[in-house]
Amino acid sequence: QAPLVESGGGLVQAGGSLRLSCKASRRFAFVGNDMSWYRQAPGKQRELVATITRDRRTAYVDSVKGRFTISRDNAENTLYLQMNNLRPEDTAVYDCNANPPFRNYWGQGTQVTVSS
Repeated sequence: QAPLVESGGGLVQAGGSLRLSCKASRRFAFVGNDMSWYRQAPGKQRELVATITRDRRTAYVDSVKGRFTISRDNAENTLYLQMNNLRPEDTAVYDCNANPPFRNYWGQGTQVTVSS
């Protein structure tokens, strides 16, 4: 079983919403790690989008503040990203990982495509 499995992506029109999920396997120490969502658009470097610490403090890149909300369910070993008012520039593959990330734990990611 992959340590981190992302889901929830899709094609949405600008202004729409999506909720991403990241399920961590039992061998991933989910509760003991700060967790983040990252994204990588075509031709660009991977970008840190949002972070939630072990004590649930959150931080966001400026471009998504007020639109995205990161949360975690430690009982279910699951990380979420609620994305509202999506923009075409949010189009990317979204991944979850610890922060700082574990190099060998990058998963397949989930594609988010926002049409104008």
